[in-house]
Amino acid sequence: MGIGRFRPSLVYTIYIAATPERVWQALTSAADSQLYFSGFAVEVEERDGGAFVLRAPDGSVHIGGKVITYDRPRKLAVTFNVNWPGLVEALGETLVTYEIEQTGDSVRLTMTEANERKIDEDILSGGRAGWPAILSSLKSVLETGKPLVVKMEPPVKMLNALKRLGVKVPGM
Repeated sequence: MGIGRFRPSLVYTIYIAATPERVWQALTSAADSQLYFSGFAVEVEERDGGAFVLRAPDGSVHIGGKVITYDRPRKLAVTFNVNWPGLVEALGETLVTYEIEQTGDSVRLTMTEANERKIDEDILSGGRAGWPAILSSLKSVLETGKPLVVKMEPPVKMLNALKRLGVKVPGM
């Protein structure tokens, strides 16, 4: 897969008091991800070209994709495609990359979301709200053992923009 076709749309960097191996484990472990990702469980096939799945708390596949880069414990890049009818056709694929760097006694984690097409600002607003909450909760889990619970409203602007594109949004 040529990742050159993806253009970054969201980039977040945080510092975590943990080791690169522990951050890697949290990003690739179902048990860890359920703590910081609102009950969603990550499944990563440990190789380039392997499967990537994010399961909803009910066990259904919420996000599916493929592992593009598996470089433990430095870099994980996966296609990250929400399992809503018509979404990938309307928006193209999404690539999420995690880069983990040791910086003294902590880790600098950079998460980049990139898209193969230009994405409307209303659609990006969902990730701009969600990713900081997810990454903050990840940091909290790794540093305190407890997730950070962030009360968030549904991303109405994003959901309405997707409906205008003809994407079938569950529950709407």
